[in-house]
Amino acid sequence: MKTRIALAVAAAFALSAQLAEARITGVTWSAARSQAPTMFPGQAPAFGGLSFGAVGQYEKLRGTATGELDPNDPRNKVITDIELAPRNPAGMVTYSMDVFILRPINQSNGNQRLLLDFNNRGQMRLGRLNDGTVTSDPITAADAGNGFVMHQGFAIAGNGWDFGVPGVTGVTPNMKISVPQLTGLPGPSYEYLVFDNATTTTATLTFPANDLTKSLAKLTVRARLDDAPRIMLESEWEYASPTQIRLLPAGTRFQQSAIYEFTYTARDPVVSGVGLAATRDWVTFLRTATEAQGNPLAGHVQHTYSYSISQPSRTLNDFVLFGFNEGEDGRRVLDGILSHTGGGSGDQINYRYGQTGRTERNRQNHLYPEGVFPFANQVLTDHLSGKTAGRTERCEASGTCPMRFEINTSNEYWVKAGSLLHSDTRGKDLKEPDNVRYYLMSGQSHGVGDITDMGNCQQFTNGVSPYPAHRAMLLALDRWVSSGAKPPKSEIPRGGERAWVTHRPGFQTGVVPQGELGWPSIPGVLYTGVITNRYFLDFGSTLDDGIITNYPPSLTGRPSYPIFVSKVDDDGNETAGVRMPGVEAPVATTTGWALRRAEFGGPDGCESDGQHIPFKATKAERRAAGDPRKSLEERYKTHAGYVKAVKKAAEKLQKQGFLLPADTQAFVHEAEASTVCNAPGSGGKCNPAAHDRDDDDDDD
Repeated sequence: MKTRIALAVAAAFALSAQLAEARITGVTWSAARSQAPTMFPGQAPAFGGLSFGAVGQYEKLRGTATGELDPNDPRNKVITDIELAPRNPAGMVTYSMDVFILRPINQSNGNQRLLLDFNNRGQMRLGRLNDGTVTSDPITAADAGNGFVMHQGFAIAGNGWDFGVPGVTGVTPNMKISVPQLTGLPGPSYEYLVFDNATTTTATLTFPANDLTKSLAKLTVRARLDDAPRIMLESEWEYASPTQIRLLPAGTRFQQSAIYEFTYTARDPVVSGVGLAATRDWVTFLRTATEAQGNPLAGHVQHTYSYSISQPSRTLNDFVLFGFNEGEDGRRVLDGILSHTGGGSGDQINYRYGQTGRTERNRQNHLYPEGVFPFANQVLTDHLSGKTAGRTERCEASGTCPMRFEINTSNEYWVKAGSLLHSDTRGKDLKEPDNVRYYLMSGQSHGVGDITDMGNCQQFTNGVSPYPAHRAMLLALDRWVSSGAKPPKSEIPRGGERAWVTHRPGFQTGVVPQGELGWPSIPGVLYTGVITNRYFLDFGSTLDDGIITNYPPSLTGRPSYPIFVSKVDDDGNETAGVRMPGVEAPVATTTGWALRRAEFGGPDGCESDGQHIPFKATKAERRAAGDPRKSLEERYKTHAGYVKAVKKAAEKLQKQGFLLPADTQAFVHEAEASTVCNAPGSGGKCNPAAHDRDDDDDDD
């Protein structure tokens, strides 16, 4: 099939070419948004001209790509509603998307690897790997951070894929995609609305209402998740527009942190699964198209990898599930996938009226089709539905499965049923596939918190970071793909390290019993054991076709899947998984779960946040407080003792393959510069008032 690649330099510069399979039909690079001296003479290099060792300087290209899909191709027919999408004169379904490339100016200095930065709600995550700015438009040297990815010589690419992305975040344009819209086609839709402020007066709907007759919709409210919802009277709310509702009288504010749910008939859905095919074809184009065909990376891509955090990691689960890791040329698209915090969930990207921006947690966004079978990579039978499936079924059939690192934090186990990723629907361990490794980042929250800030939660949030480990694991993934070198072994809760969830019939949440977990009774810290259940929900008989007819589903009488979390030690820190220095040589209890404060709907779960619960400084202080956890004095005695413990923890991780030498040293330097047992005038002792002694007795 003949397609056309347009490469616009400033106003217009076009190339025509024959493309074999990749269905990217045009790429237009914007001079105003790029920093690319080889393409736009006179422009400065990226990152303020910063050079990255032997690789040298980088340049940045930003622009727009267009593409088309054959709706009759079996690889595309899996996209829900593609047969209903508008077609061009050639019978193809078209789309356009933002695209991004960072490449070495001298590409021969690169490592011949392409890293797909699979963006989260339109924002790229390269800055996490580089300890730099999280932005889709890196410009300055500060944006480059430590330059880790560039020092390795990777080319970095990105593309819009999520139809629900807003235009901008702050001042940074998001990566967007325009997919086909289906005019009309009414269907059920559902909005779960929580506003953690006391100022919101209107709520925006994902899809416009088909009919503004209020009797055809329903709005409910409740204070906490396990409360019975109250159906609000028609006199208490109204449509402000087809895409907004508001409370009455006009100007009434939504109750802070209350749970509102709106059920209505929507119209004008979009063919959101096109974003999966667009990503497939963008990576294939960069890997296989020639320079004459307008490919800026032509001849310089030997291996392809992806890096993702949260929402896009769940989307990559669907990417593999629906067979999009097979290109239209029949070849593998992504050789390796490094997914962080994706669990065993999907992203609703291939459902009519699916909402890609939603994700379920303790009291957040329940009753959406995110956590539906299959959860695991392996093909198995769901004992509740009777269905047999696995996320890798299609790629196994085509021989296009990627090597995968499935990395999750404690939070995914507590609020997203993460254990179903590597256990069957009855809770039994699954045999690890040859191409997958699983890692629990022990005692970590979904994101990196601030140990001086509580947010909406009852305790300070968890500041332990996974990103140093990600750097080592990216290189381990490359070695695994390129040379077959075995990566670090999986680190997940096994056998006696598991604490099983007790489900409560009739409630949306379950409980991890305190004794089962091993949680210590810490003064001033509430433990409820609240955890998100994973229910077998009924979304209607056409769910497998991507059509939701029962929305929202009822929980009444619905069974749930068995799930588990890691047990904890005497400090409350998890025993299983990859224990970063903040967990292995702790100054606090760190958890992947947290509870909301009362004014924010507590004690319901605090969603993606974890806790940082500091240890007492001295034995006397912790005894006076009744704290069962050892003090810093009892653990380390001196600042030097603490530094030694951190060094030992970091070197152990390096030996296991979870840290690079530079990050090991960074942990040691951070410990040396810390105030742990090193307050002014302490003489480097955890308890400067105590004389030198060897008093390790503990009668608590």
